[in-house]
Formats: sequence, C-alpha cells, structure tokens
Amino acid sequence: MQNPLQNSLITIFGGGGFIGKYISQQLLAAGARVRIAERNPSNAHKLKPLGNLGQIQFAVADIRKPESVARAVHGSDAVINLVGILDGDFQAFHVDGARNVAEASHAAGCKALVHMSAIGADSHSDSRYGKSKGEGEAAVLEAFANSVILRPSIVFGPEDGFTNRFAGLISLLPVVPIIGGDTKFQPVYVDDVAKAVHITLADMLAGKKTHKGRTYELGGPDIISMRELNHHIAKASNNGPAFVDMPDMVAGLMANLTGWLPGAPMTRDQWIMLQQDNVVDANAKTLKTLGLAATPLSTVIDGWMVRYRPHGRFETKRG
Repeated sequence: MQNPLQNSLITIFGGGGFIGKYISQQLLAAGARVRIAERNPSNAHKLKPLGNLGQIQFAVADIRKPESVARAVHGSDAVINLVGILDGDFQAFHVDGARNVAEASHAAGCKALVHMSAIGADSHSDSRYGKSKGEGEAAVLEAFANSVILRPSIVFGPEDGFTNRFAGLISLLPVVPIIGGDTKFQPVYVDDVAKAVHITLADMLAGKKTHKGRTYELGGPDIISMRELNHHIAKASNNGPAFVDMPDMVAGLMANLTGWLPGAPMTRDQWIMLQQDNVVDANAKTLKTLGLAATPLSTVIDGWMVRYRPHGRFETKRG
C-alpha cells in the first residue's frame, strides 16, 4: 500500500516547540519532508538529527505577517499550525494569525491543514485565551473549510511545561500551595497527539474525506484533579512536601493584583481558566475515534521524574 506521506512536504508553524518535536518525529519516520516555520528558526535546529539529509527545512515566518506565511507554505502539500500563547496578544496569534495560516494554505492549494486548538476553546468563554481559541477555530474553518481541528487537554511528556513545573516546585518547597485543587484535567501524552496528527494527515493526503472539517478532542484515559496530579507528581519524584489548598478567593485576588502565585506566574486569565474542568466532552470525537489507545500518565512519567528525586536517577522509587 502506498504511503501518502512519502516525500510530501509538510510545513509546521511553531514546529520547534515541545509538541512540534514529536510531530516532526512521526512525519519524518513516515518519509515526509518537514519545513519548520518559526520567527527564529535557529530555535528549531535541534530537530536536524531527526531526519535524513535534506529531509528537514527551515523557514523564517511570523503568523502575524501574511506575506511571511505565504512564503512558508509555498509548495507544501499540508500545513500544521501549532502556534499558541498563554499570555499576550491573543487576537494577533490565535485569531488573526490562525486565519493567515488558513488563508495562505488554501491559496497555495494545500491538501490538508491541521490546526492545534485546545479543550475549552469557546468564542463565548470568560477567558481571553479560551475565547480567542474559539474565534481562531471559526476563522480557520471559514478560510479552509476542510481543516482538522485538534483540541488537546493538558499535554504531558518529558519536556512539557506542566508536570515539570510542578515537579520543580515540589522538589524545592517544603510547603506547596495548590491552586484550583478541584479542577479536573484529562492529560494526554504528547506522542498520542503526534500520532493523531500523523493519522489525520496521512488520510487526507490519501484523498480520504473522513476527517475534513472535523474537530477532535484529545484526552488521556484518566481524569484527574489538580490536587491529585500534584500528589501523583510528588510520589513519582519521591518528594513529600505538605500541600495546602489555596482558597479561590485568595488565589483570584493574588492573580488579579500581582499576576503571580508562589513559584510560577499565574495571570488573571489563567485563573479564570482554572474555574472550568479541562476534560473531553462526552459527545466529542476522540483518540479512540482515530483508532488510538490513550497512554496513561502513570506508565511513562517516571521516565522524566527521576531528575527531581533527591538522589536523582540512582534513587529507587518509593512504594
């Protein structure tokens, strides 16, 4: 059976980041050529060893600038947009930038576009992040109706900015405050997200219409609260701090007045997002729809928690 990804050219905006690395690995292993489009491509040069000679290209592009986006997608068979921010000009990146990518991809005759959004994307959200993500999805589908929208929950993996951030705090502090302890997440393994991209792109490049215009919500097999997640990380890293739930009123006041919470930045908008669970909707199309089995956090987290243990990788995990 012919491999539709073989020798295809796929441009990945924001491909030098955490998720981009794993998607690139999947596509390169499948024989695709990958063009990493970044404002500063040198940040993505670490990906060079993942491909064969000439299999990876780099392009200077800023999704806020249509002309640079058009240059980056020129000659591409498919495009992936991974660009997202947690604070700043959400309109410019999540809405206008997403539209620029979709319009350029359509104009260039690309066969497929995968747009990475997030669970909680909703144009009516109280959160500026969630609102902009929802409006960005609408802009993408308006410009490129056959796009695939992927909405992951919190994405975990060895280089993530989520489990590592909490593990760092837990390893350093005798007392760790928990913000939004009851908020539930459905963490999804980064490799599963990459496989979802691989499957949808391969099908679309093969001419299948299964995924066109669809939205998939990507979550792992476990729904876990913020409180439970902190305890899980403490156990995996062999640390035993005291955990203290911070009242919502206090956390909200701190985020509103200072923009900071102990050990890590927390904007007012991020605090608003913590007021809603971040889990897959019961009626959504999911990893299972794509034929993928979700990877439990507990089966892989030890692989990168060892560096947070008091005696590093030479320390045996406690029971």
